[in-house]
Amino acid sequence: MRGYYKKWFWPLALPGLILFAAVVLVPFLIGLLYSFTAWRGTYFVGGSVWTSFVGLDNYARIFQSWQFVHALVYTLKFTAIAVVVVSVSALLLALMLDFAGKRVGAFRTVFFLPNLLGGLALGFVWQFIFQNVFTLLFGENGLNLPFLTNMTQDTTKNLFALVIMVTWQMAGYMMIIFVAGLNNIPRDLYEAGALDGAGGWKRFRYITLPMLMPSVTIVLFLTLAGCLKLLDQNVALTNGSFNTSMLSLQILRTVRYTQPPDYGQAQAQAVVFFVLVAIIGLAQVYITKKKEVDA
Repeated sequence: MRGYYKKWFWPLALPGLILFAAVVLVPFLIGLLYSFTAWRGTYFVGGSVWTSFVGLDNYARIFQSWQFVHALVYTLKFTAIAVVVVSVSALLLALMLDFAGKRVGAFRTVFFLPNLLGGLALGFVWQFIFQNVFTLLFGENGLNLPFLTNMTQDTTKNLFALVIMVTWQMAGYMMIIFVAGLNNIPRDLYEAGALDGAGGWKRFRYITLPMLMPSVTIVLFLTLAGCLKLLDQNVALTNGSFNTSMLSLQILRTVRYTQPPDYGQAQAQAVVFFVLVAIIGLAQVYITKKKEVDA
């Protein structure tokens, strides 16, 4: 078999590598080059890519932009809260399914269904819920909880509105990953723990959680990447109004609200965005990988 794989590796892998290079690698390198130029989308200031070279000016300008810095901080705040809420919710749902018995399949389907909704459709549905249903239920004529009313019309309230919406969408998908991890834990370990006098919390802390770390690594990575790159839901919910733009939306707004459209600056923002996601994602994977144990 080793000889077979060695013989056919490149013929089989080459089409995928060519496609990756054409769709991902080459556009990324071109975008990286454009981030150092005065690119206006349809032309370069000065006539060519080389004469429009501005060095690090685009990068200096984006960190002097209040809108970009606010979007960066807002995105990091949202991601920090959402990752914890989504991961904990998904884990709780997975643990609850252990007691679902024959109904586990139905519960899995119900919890997973929100993940199938598109970002824009999901955002518009939740915009109606936050603006109408929540305001009616939690307004002065209801439970009188002002924080839960008009949630899309305030910077802080919208942060938690996004967390609620993303948790509803993503928790079911992450739950499936946790369920797979729980199913791979040998039951003998729980029996041994029970014989040693370990209660439910100790079995969870010293058996379930360490053995579940490979699933935790995957869930945290997917949740981090999804939250950092959030766009459609942000557009549908507020479209950046009330200082609620996240990084993806801020990049779009840069080319819309600069005349002529400053694609060079937007591309510099995209490069910073990529570096940020890569650093956070790789650091998270490195840290959680070190805590994994073998079954």
